[in-house]
Amino acid sequence: MLSQKQAEEAIVPNYSETDQHEGKEEETEENHSLFSIKSALWHGGSVWDAWFSCASNQVAQVLLTLPYSFSQLGMLSGILLQIFYGIVGSWTAYLISVLYIEYRSRKEKENVNFKNHVIQWFEVLDGLLGPYWKAVGLAFNCTFLLFGSVIQLIACASNIYYINDHMDKRTWTCIFGACCATTVFIPSFHNYRIWSFLGLGMTTYTAWYMAIAALVHGQVEGVAHSAPTKLVLYFTGATNILYTFGGHAVTVEIMHAMWKPQKFKYIYLMATLYVFTLTIPSATAVYWAFGDELLNHSNAFSLLPKNGFRDAAVILMLIHQFITFGFACTPLYFVWEKVIGMHDTKSICLRALARLPVVIPIWFLAIIFPFFGPINSAVGALLVSFTVYIIPSLAHMLTYRKSSARQVIKNAASNSLALSRKM
Repeated sequence: MLSQKQAEEAIVPNYSETDQHEGKEEETEENHSLFSIKSALWHGGSVWDAWFSCASNQVAQVLLTLPYSFSQLGMLSGILLQIFYGIVGSWTAYLISVLYIEYRSRKEKENVNFKNHVIQWFEVLDGLLGPYWKAVGLAFNCTFLLFGSVIQLIACASNIYYINDHMDKRTWTCIFGACCATTVFIPSFHNYRIWSFLGLGMTTYTAWYMAIAALVHGQVEGVAHSAPTKLVLYFTGATNILYTFGGHAVTVEIMHAMWKPQKFKYIYLMATLYVFTLTIPSATAVYWAFGDELLNHSNAFSLLPKNGFRDAAVILMLIHQFITFGFACTPLYFVWEKVIGMHDTKSICLRALARLPVVIPIWFLAIIFPFFGPINSAVGALLVSFTVYIIPSLAHMLTYRKSSARQVIKNAASNSLALSRKM
């Protein structure tokens, strides 16, 4: 009987000779231009690039609201739910990677060339399960990414307010909306190499600043840790943690940006394990220090002492939210480009101009709704649960529900084993 590892490898078929040749050319080009600025900063596609993208995208503004969630859930529930949602989310990300490889291998057998086309989750569902699943995937993913982008703009205004409160939050939202609109010039996830690296560094600094600052500050006088007290608050906090590990809406796009996407299988899990080292210590320390006071302060910055370290954390989170906005919006850019027939256009300026109709409604919604706490909970409860857990699991079960589909995997594993023995 074939080992589990061989079966998993069989799910990841070899690509066509054309794409192998292109991949070798890309790798050769990467080796030759190792020290070039363009390669180092702009052209990513390695396993490390994917890891940085996943880890950087997983935790953003929600890092500052997790202590608030702990005040609703209690410390034990907060830690356990983070671990549970993170592990289960990593498993469904693995299922998504399997379905992506299955879809791509089928299309490449039909001589479909993806050189100038980015595969997206709704296309995977369409190719494997039909148009109804395409509509479901498109609706949930686009809605999730839309509100995720809105949340980042609102969060920018909320954070900068702790440094400069001379202007109201809506004015700051207008300013940051204009800044984030520049993401239309970033062609794809290939080009987020330096941004992903910097973004993860920024969240790492902020998380450990929160933990250390809370411990140095110590517990406030009369601190109480009474959570959980109400069922409504408990589930509200749970949905915010659910949202923390809901970055699956861009998983397929990150995979497609890899030179060897078959290596993605465990990247999301490794990214999640690193994110645990940021979210659990910071949320635990801040909740330990301030306790039930957090019920009236959804943003941890509002309770931490104002000093240079806090201002640095605020500025770094602002930059990171620009990056996260790009991560959330880029798949929406791709969808819109495909609708208007501009997806294969090589001109960056033309594509940027075509993408503007996507940014403007997001900007408008962020100005109308200048609060992100309730949106976080609503997105977590209604969208992340389907996008991250339910749809990928159902899609995988239905794709391999027939014994013939599972037999194809076994045959591929047998051929792979026989070929390896000959070699």
